[in-house]
Amino acid sequence: MVNNTEKIILGVDPGTRFMGYGVILVERNEMKVLQYGVINVSKYSTQEIKLKKIYERIISVIEEFMPDEMAIEAPFFGKNVQSMLKLGRAQGVVMAAALSREIPIVEYSPKTVKQSVTGNGNASKEQVAHMLDQLLKMKLDSKMFDATDALGIAVCHHFHGTSIMATNKGTKKGWGAFVNENPNRIK
Repeated sequence: MVNNTEKIILGVDPGTRFMGYGVILVERNEMKVLQYGVINVSKYSTQEIKLKKIYERIISVIEEFMPDEMAIEAPFFGKNVQSMLKLGRAQGVVMAAALSREIPIVEYSPKTVKQSVTGNGNASKEQVAHMLDQLLKMKLDSKMFDATDALGIAVCHHFHGTSIMATNKGTKKGWGAFVNENPNRIK
């Protein structure tokens, strides 16, 4: 059991071609990057193989760093149903990997992540990456936006509370929140 002064958070920015991940250690409220990167599955020919590779890589990150919690970007709502379905499958595979190791999961909307990291819910990827450089006290690879987004998700989770219970009080987004915020889109 990890004491209250140390926690490892895995942040994941789901994607069907490129999936970003970032692992941070929070020790006495100081954040340190343990690893970040991009899982490139664009070279695989079928959706099934892509999902298998995503699962295997996330499991290997989990086994290497043993995160206490996982933060993942919540689904966004777009017009292309096929793209949304594929993204939902990728998110589900990542969540299944975490759940198979009994790691609690919290979802954050893209706007919440940007607001938490930069103070502006409409910030660009460049602005998020620049602010993360400052917060994490290191120069991140500016070409790896999927990975810096994942670190932003992990940092957002840290900022939203020191326990998984604190994050479940209003910052977690899901279908219920979508329905409440968009009653005119429900038929």
